[in-house]
Amino acid sequence: MQINSIEVYADRRSLARGAAERWIMLYEAALADKGMFHVALAGGSTPRELYQLLSQPEFSSRIKWQYVHIYFGDERFVPPVHEESNFKMAKEALLDHIPIPSPNVHRIETEVGNPQTVASRYEAILVDKLPKSQQGIPQFDLILLGIGPDGHTASLFPGTDILQQREHFVAAVYVEQKATWRISLTFPVINAARHLLFLVAGKDKREIIREVLSSRGEEPSFPVQMLEPVGELEFYLDAEAAAGLERPVPVTK
Repeated sequence: MQINSIEVYADRRSLARGAAERWIMLYEAALADKGMFHVALAGGSTPRELYQLLSQPEFSSRIKWQYVHIYFGDERFVPPVHEESNFKMAKEALLDHIPIPSPNVHRIETEVGNPQTVASRYEAILVDKLPKSQQGIPQFDLILLGIGPDGHTASLFPGTDILQQREHFVAAVYVEQKATWRISLTFPVINAARHLLFLVAGKDKREIIREVLSSRGEEPSFPVQMLEPVGELEFYLDAEAAAGLERPVPVTK
């Protein structure tokens, strides 16, 4: 896993601001390149702060939202109004507050059938809407990701069959430790993205960040280490998450 950059911020708020500026930079580059920006959102508390910031005029006014298409990196198999829904979180934090056309928001429609049907339908949306890489894989401009204490990212959990999925771009996965189904992007489409941006905050992530970022080419121990991106891979951390790194990274802001 080749990492292009690691940025460390003093706290969650400055981390969110740094990520918002990076979002704007990648949006502007994509717009200049092909007139559209395709981004997949992550769930969790750290991205929520980013989304809330992007919804404010300071950042929202710098984005022509009609040229943005929003997708989701994974989703819990719950209705879109459920408290655990990634879509519900993004809707409340960002989507309800920006002038983005509704057809530009591509949620994972968990209500349309069983988990496998939902995954197949979302894969079809990616194939239809996204530009393709040279290898013919749907290609995001940006995928936002997090990392769990067990080393999972999106819904690519340790010990699950989805880790071996190379045929489909989206798959359903039953996560034993959560006793629930999830729908997730798979390694092929994540690896094909132009940019992968991890947002990680909190002292509870200190140990996994130390283990993942301090590894020296050993066999992957965690799903996140199985990434083989063709584009840029960046980690944005707050000081608490970065505190255990063997080689300390200076705080950006």
